[in-house]
Amino acid sequence: MELLSAAEAVSHVKTGDRVFFQGAAMTPNILIEALVDRYKEIKDVEIFHIHTEGPARYTQIPYRESFRLNSCFAAGNVRDSINSEYGAYIPIFLSEIHLLFRRNILPLDVAFIQVSPPDKHGFCSLGVSVDITLPAIQTAKKVIAQINPQVPRTHGDGIIHISRITAAVETDVPLHAHEPTEASEIEKQIGKNVAELIEDGATLQMGIGGIPNVVLHNLMNHKRLGIHTEMFSDGVLPLIEKGIITGEEKEVKTGKIVTCFALGSPKLYDFIDDNPIVHFKEAAYTNDTAIIRKNPKVTAINSAIEIDLTGQVCADTIGTYQYSGVGGQMDFIRGASLSEGGKAIIALPSITAKGISKIVPNLREGAGVTTTRAHVHYIATEYGVVNLYGKNLKQRAKALISIAHPDHREALEEEAYYRINKTR
Repeated sequence: MELLSAAEAVSHVKTGDRVFFQGAAMTPNILIEALVDRYKEIKDVEIFHIHTEGPARYTQIPYRESFRLNSCFAAGNVRDSINSEYGAYIPIFLSEIHLLFRRNILPLDVAFIQVSPPDKHGFCSLGVSVDITLPAIQTAKKVIAQINPQVPRTHGDGIIHISRITAAVETDVPLHAHEPTEASEIEKQIGKNVAELIEDGATLQMGIGGIPNVVLHNLMNHKRLGIHTEMFSDGVLPLIEKGIITGEEKEVKTGKIVTCFALGSPKLYDFIDDNPIVHFKEAAYTNDTAIIRKNPKVTAINSAIEIDLTGQVCADTIGTYQYSGVGGQMDFIRGASLSEGGKAIIALPSITAKGISKIVPNLREGAGVTTTRAHVHYIATEYGVVNLYGKNLKQRAKALISIAHPDHREALEEEAYYRINKTR
């Protein structure tokens, strides 16, 4: 391993290379910025990643003439690029992205990562983003690293030996942090509704944001909860401190929080650092339906942009506009559905900030179906919870209308009536 300046380290990238960026809290922005500064020297460099933090300058004028983005997730920093001629989106389950590398479908020339300093055995930690980073470093021809003492040393599989690192830059910068935000009144009601579905001894999967945090806040009287998730944030900390999350009833890695990445506050990263309770695995493991379903009462809580009257869930597009990504929703919807006593839940406000109903007669033209109507089970809004499993199309429409916003129920009922009677 060579210790170099950032400019020297990124000189390993050549014209025509495909370069992977580690993401979320671990986004190696010092290396990324140094690479973008070379835009006049190199051309046709493909950038591959999922969610990243930072300005994503490689998607902006004039740098985008030298770099093209090929992403599996449309975060806010790259959303406009992905929906333009300068970027592209790959629809794929999070559990299967590793196959793009391992099956040589999208072979990687260089991987940019951020790691802890090596331990006495020469191993560095990948910190709080193991997800698809582990298969990336295992298959890339070259690995370029930011070595940062502020990176938590995490337990699990997220390690790399210094002999595997081609070149490194020494840094000392905080990880990207997301402080918890105050939930809206609507989110608080949805969170309460969802929390009522969760049983003692359940294994939870949840994301980040107002609704998951409210759900967790409403579990203070529960017992023996476990975590097997693709990601988690600060909302779990009070439940761990109070002995509510113990993982004692989990079948897979009993007693451990299993995840592939984490994103939250510095307090969260301090909790994770050298904590054997938290076990980081790659997404191919955390999101494997066959593994998820082994746990009891898996309760998966996911979100949606809109749901039609048959139960089709769109969670990643607004019409043809790519807003986020397929991610792991289907991985966990299926895993929870097949778990003994499991519950697959889609939670969403009944309307948008502009008052538009999120329960709709038909998905917008061009919208992607993230979760099919055959996979969907529980739907929760601020007006209640319905279970669509086993219901016919007429029953589904009636159930969904019952938890739609009151201002839109009449129009939805008219549409449902028309569908049944084929007349207006």
